[in-house]
Amino acid sequence: MAIVKMRKLNLIAMSYDKDGILDALHRTNAAEITLHADTEDTDLLPFEEKGIEEYLSSSEAALGALCGAVEARQKAEKIKNDLLKDGFEVSYSQFVAAKDKKAEMDGLIERINALLDEKNRLKGEYAKCEKLLKAAAIYQKLALPFSAFCATSYTKTYLGILPLAKKEGWAAELSACETAAFSLLNEDGENALVCAVVHKAETEYVDGVLSSYGFVESPFLGEEYKEKTGEELYRAYEAESETLRGALKENEGAMYALKEYIRPLKIYCDYLAFCLEKEKTAEKMRATETTFLLQAYVPAPAEEEVKAQIQSVSKAVYIEFSDPTEEETPPTLLKNNGLVSSFEGITNTYSVPHYREFDPNTVMAFFYSLFMGFIIGDLGYGIVMLFGGGYIWWKHRARPTGMSRLAGAFAIGGIFAIIWGCLFNSLFGFAILPSTIMPNPQTDMWHLLGIAVPSVLIIAMLIGIVQLCVGYICKAVQEWLRGNILDGVFDGVVWTVFSVGVGLAILGFLEEVGLPALGKIGGITAGVSLGIAILTAGRKEKFFGKFTKGFGTAYGVINYASDILSYARLYGLMLSGAVIAQIIANYSYGFFLSGNVLLMILAVVLLVVGNAFNLIINLLGAYIHDARLQYVEFYGRFYEGDGELFRPLGGERKYISLLPATASSDNQK
Repeated sequence: MAIVKMRKLNLIAMSYDKDGILDALHRTNAAEITLHADTEDTDLLPFEEKGIEEYLSSSEAALGALCGAVEARQKAEKIKNDLLKDGFEVSYSQFVAAKDKKAEMDGLIERINALLDEKNRLKGEYAKCEKLLKAAAIYQKLALPFSAFCATSYTKTYLGILPLAKKEGWAAELSACETAAFSLLNEDGENALVCAVVHKAETEYVDGVLSSYGFVESPFLGEEYKEKTGEELYRAYEAESETLRGALKENEGAMYALKEYIRPLKIYCDYLAFCLEKEKTAEKMRATETTFLLQAYVPAPAEEEVKAQIQSVSKAVYIEFSDPTEEETPPTLLKNNGLVSSFEGITNTYSVPHYREFDPNTVMAFFYSLFMGFIIGDLGYGIVMLFGGGYIWWKHRARPTGMSRLAGAFAIGGIFAIIWGCLFNSLFGFAILPSTIMPNPQTDMWHLLGIAVPSVLIIAMLIGIVQLCVGYICKAVQEWLRGNILDGVFDGVVWTVFSVGVGLAILGFLEEVGLPALGKIGGITAGVSLGIAILTAGRKEKFFGKFTKGFGTAYGVINYASDILSYARLYGLMLSGAVIAQIIANYSYGFFLSGNVLLMILAVVLLVVGNAFNLIINLLGAYIHDARLQYVEFYGRFYEGDGELFRPLGGERKYISLLPATASSDNQK
């Protein structure tokens, strides 16, 4: 539960050492370079990022083409391996060695691009050949050369295709012309190959007839086809198509043969991305004729390591570490244990914690898991969440991803679901205990001021009040850490007492509790604390401001009541899932008792599929609505956010998982 303290690094070094010092900072993975202030007698560093950016883009395009070809081949042949997976481990020495492989990688990229160009050319030729082959199919029984269908001095010859379905129509109209003759040469079920010869005096009539029936003239009447018969032409296209298919297959094989270069090329692309990032840092630096000035934020625990790495490059360097001023906003680096870190993404989705507030993730993680367990409320579902989410989290523990962290959060929520499932006596909808500790969410009612209210609904709202209390305590602690004692008391403690009073009042007004005195105590506590909150709300304002602030606080009680009612969603979501689980359990149980084998099989299918569907829907609802309660109701009490995550130089990689520079292993996994 900590935001790591940052130190500000100011550095001056010789210009010729810039690249080496940036590499040293990269080795530490602990320096985020920031914009250096405009300093007298300094200028911006010259930089040229466009060339590197274009080179990186072309390299990644070649990598994408190679990966796409290999993936298609492996999918077709059902080959399974990790060759295409990103996130493989690379030692730091392997990573920096990529700079010496430019010639090799350039040759590889050139080869990939050549194969890609060849493939595109072959595909174009093959598509054209297939189109002509399809067109030539109906001509394959034509024994005469195409020169036989040329016009004469007195006649015009038509050779082409007409729709077979309209044969009666066009045949009749062509026959009506006394100076025309036609012959049906072939048909393929849809079209008819027709040759018509007509005296030139009647061409206008025949043109009209053929056009009205959608006549398609033969594409093979050009000079290059004159000496070929239809059969020869079809066989030639068949042979050409086969040749092109073979060439494409050979091209595919040549590309697939480069598969072992995928990982080296990925390393190279990530190294180029790092070089581009280094080049872009020039925008943030200043320079003189012989030196450059750099400013960065460094986590305090890494200060000595950063200093040592810089000095290992050059002794001609000025290094100064200082604390950030109040006007400066350093980036946020969170440091939590493995369990709490699974919930950091949930908070960051809303807003990254500000550097100068405390990390809320530990407290939020508890309530998020508590509420998720309450919503799921089933022992069986909790076990599935615990082992399913735990397996995904464990599998990716070395290189956590957003999905693995979320799976870890679900696994912890599964622990609470197991606890709530025992309390509600539910295992996949079946009651497994002789009695239930918690009230039945479907039937049990409590009486609040004489009004029957679902008992579990009241429990959900009381849990919500507890979270609101904790939120106000967090507000008080945050103000006290900043030295604002009165703000912590009046904006945190007073509202905490008010929330306690509201909770006691609700308990006192419940007939089943049987302690009406609690209602009076809670009411008085809430009333007095609310009065104090109203009177102190405008303590920093002038007269009119005091009045408006106080009125706003009084009116805010309505919002407070609305916030408590928001926790009713816990009950609604839990109830819907419980009802569905119980229906599945009842039907499955009935099918089992029927003695019918088919119904017993159906019972198993219903149990598996039905509960899987119910769990997925419940998890989706729990994830969204649970997060909403944290963002609005809980964080609304104290959380500021608007921070920026700490992003060290070269810390983000697209394809590889870079081992620390101090790692002993140099093996690429």
